[in-house]
Amino acid sequence: MNKDFKMVATTMFGLEGVLAEELKNLGAKDIEESIRSVSFKGDVGFMYKANIALRTAIRILKPIKVTKIYDEEDLYDSVKKIKWENYLDVDGTFAIGAVSNSKNLPNHSHYIALKSKDAIADYFRDKFDKRPNVDLDYPDLKIHIHINKDLLTISLDSSGDSLHKRGYRTATNIAPINEVLAAGMVLLSGYTGDENFIDPMCGSGTILIEAAMIANNIPANINRKHFAFENWKDYDEDLYFTIQDALLKKIRSSHFKIMGFDKAPSAVQKAKDNVISANLEEFIGVHHVNFFNSTKEVFGKTTILFNPPYGERLNVDTQEFYKKIGDTLKHNYPGSTAWFITSDIEALKHVGLRTSKRLELRNGDLNCKFVRYDLYEGTRKMKPRKNNSDEEE
Repeated sequence: MNKDFKMVATTMFGLEGVLAEELKNLGAKDIEESIRSVSFKGDVGFMYKANIALRTAIRILKPIKVTKIYDEEDLYDSVKKIKWENYLDVDGTFAIGAVSNSKNLPNHSHYIALKSKDAIADYFRDKFDKRPNVDLDYPDLKIHIHINKDLLTISLDSSGDSLHKRGYRTATNIAPINEVLAAGMVLLSGYTGDENFIDPMCGSGTILIEAAMIANNIPANINRKHFAFENWKDYDEDLYFTIQDALLKKIRSSHFKIMGFDKAPSAVQKAKDNVISANLEEFIGVHHVNFFNSTKEVFGKTTILFNPPYGERLNVDTQEFYKKIGDTLKHNYPGSTAWFITSDIEALKHVGLRTSKRLELRNGDLNCKFVRYDLYEGTRKMKPRKNNSDEEE
């Protein structure tokens, strides 16, 4: 009988609540939110399930030691005291990732990783007169060192490559949106597949693909070729495929439209290629359309969700561009709920619509707003805006 143990799922800023809800729906126990992470308990099978199914997790860590340290010597000793042969063969390979936020140790992840690597190498050398090698690309064991003030947590990384690398994206545009962020935005919007969905500036199609996977309850990482736990000494292949099969049996079919537009033929082709790679072409339509010339051609409730170009991706007058977004939504998409993310907070003032919700998110290093606009049928009158700015702060 597998015992439950503590795990930590890391995520992006602003998605902690969404991830906690995902974990709850999967059946996790003792869920606790932190900044950019959520801890929980489950057994080995649940660890496999979390890696395959979670949409807003970046990686799933399994802590194997938590202790207080006060200097570099403590770090070295703490790492060296672990019985590493339980996790890694002397002929195997390993890699270390580190995050440090401490007054007593250098807040330099590379240095912390090097110090920890030395401790593991010395452990094996002392015990077996031989040491495993470091392989940053394809290690047999990936180790995560986290130092917060005086608390050291040593974990095994069960994911390996970041879980945003779903395995379906073959083509990208400039600055494509991260899959975890795309899925998080879809989940934050409340979209579940029971209405139409449009991404009017779809780029390489990431938001469309994540929305279709949510609508049809397809596990987020079903297209992944490999997880780090498959290299672990206690990996149970039969259990893994049992968990995978159980998740596949829960796939459903959504019959509502999921559509993407882009004015660039190259982007349309890339999006189509990625949709085919994700095996979702029967659910997603991608069209060569300029959003500003488009109208709502589907009946009923519709979620519009997009990532407008900004910064280096936007070589136009920003005020005019965002005004056109607002005008197009207001006049051409009644009966819809529109969401978009932007790091250009000033530009939001020129949309000309009042937000019904504003959320804080991060896109890479950029602080962003994820905003919602409710677009009503008919001639609902808007209250006059003040100072040409968005009223809700």
